[in-house]
Amino acid sequence: MTASQSSPVQIDTHEPPLSAPLRLSFDYTRSVGPLLSQFFTALRGRRIVGVRGSDGRVHVPPAEYDPVTYQPLTEVVPVASVGTVVSWTWQPAPLEGQPLDRPFAWALIKLDGADTPLLHAVDAGSSDEMSTGARVHAHWVDEPVGAITDIAYFALGADAEPEGAADDRDPVTMQVTPSAIEIRHTASIPETAYLKALKEGKLLGARTGKDGKLYFPAREADPATGKVLDEYVELPDKGTVTTFAIINIPFPGQRIKPPYVAAYVLLDGADIPFLHLVSDIDADKVRMGMRVQAVWRPREEWDFGIDNIEYFRPTGEPDADYETYKLHL
Repeated sequence: MTASQSSPVQIDTHEPPLSAPLRLSFDYTRSVGPLLSQFFTALRGRRIVGVRGSDGRVHVPPAEYDPVTYQPLTEVVPVASVGTVVSWTWQPAPLEGQPLDRPFAWALIKLDGADTPLLHAVDAGSSDEMSTGARVHAHWVDEPVGAITDIAYFALGADAEPEGAADDRDPVTMQVTPSAIEIRHTASIPETAYLKALKEGKLLGARTGKDGKLYFPAREADPATGKVLDEYVELPDKGTVTTFAIINIPFPGQRIKPPYVAAYVLLDGADIPFLHLVSDIDADKVRMGMRVQAVWRPREEWDFGIDNIEYFRPTGEPDADYETYKLHL
C-alpha cells in the first residue's frame, strides 16, 4: 500500500484543515455504599427515603455525611413522593439526554417529610402553569431499576402514585451512569495532512529539515526542540515491535475478544513508535524486535483514520537487533 522506502512529500499548506464532530463517552460505574444502596433500592420500589442529620433535618437525597458534624449518617427516614416547588426555571428547548423531549421546568422540590429540596424535572405543560409553592408528585417509569431516573419527572398535583409491590431482589449496590460529551475537532495542518494521507493508504510522518527526527504521526512541532516540522515523509507500512502488552481481561465496550496484543510499532525510518494491534500470531509468541507489516482494510472502507490498518502481522523476517530500537522504547 505504501512506498518501500521513506520518501519526502510535498504538502499544500493552503488547503483548509479537516474538521469533524467528536463524541467521547463512557459508563461511570461505582459502588453506592450502604446508605445510598437503601435510597436506590427504595426508588426501585417507587418509594423515596432520606436520612436524618444530627440537627434533626431530613436530607433528600440522603447525605452520606452530616453537614454539621461531618460524621457518617445512618438513620434512614421514609418521605412522601409528593412535595412543594421551592424554586424553578423553565427549559424551553430540551437537550439530548434530558428527562423530557418537550419544554419543562427544572425545580427544587421539598418533599413532604424532608427538609432539603430535591432537583428534578416538572412536566408542567407551559411556564404559565408553574409557580413557586406548586404541589407536585413523582411520576414513575414503568420498570424502575434503582436509579434517580426511576422518577421520570414530577407532575402537577398532590395525588401520589401507588408504590411498587414488595419483591425479593437483592439490594441495589452498583450504579452505572453513562457520560458523554460532543465537541467539534478541527485538525491542525500537519494532522490534516496525516489524515488525508491515511485515506489514500499512505503513512505520513514529518521532521525538521533533512536531519531532524522523523515523527509519526505528523505533528505541529518537534517535542524535543520546539521547531516546526516542515518536511513531510511517506513511510513504509513495515516496522518493528518495540514493546507490547497482552490484554487478557475483558472490559465494557471491548470490541476484540481477549487475549490480544497491543504493541508499539516503530515504522522503518521513523524515530518514534505508535500503538496498534498485532495479530495473525499467538499472543504468547509476540516479542520485542519482531518485524511486522500492516494489514489494511479493503480500500472501500478507508476513511480519515489509522484504523484503515486493521492490524499488523509478522513478516517472517529475522528479528531486528536490539541496538536498532533500544532508544525508541
